[in-house]
Amino acid sequence: MAGRVTIEYCTRCNWLARAAWVAQELLTTFAAELDEVALVPGTGGVFRIGVDGERVWDRRSDGGFPDPAELKRMVRDRVAPGRDLGHADRRDETS
Repeated sequence: MAGRVTIEYCTRCNWLARAAWVAQELLTTFAAELDEVALVPGTGGVFRIGVDGERVWDRRSDGGFPDPAELKRMVRDRVAPGRDLGHADRRDETS
């Protein structure tokens, strides 16, 4: 199953570098599963990530920026369910 990821970022907040880094992380992890990762300029402090039109992260409602491992799990659950992400699937066993 292939997917399309959109990363909408605030240009006024200078979050292009953060959005590009997130895109790189997702493209590296899901090279075979993603058809496209689109960077979408926005304003108003926006930082949203969607997969195939479904929101998976919103800075305002989810509280800041996503943890990379958590984001990879959310994207994986939509584009490659059941795929092992190695260390990104391992949670802190002391909690």
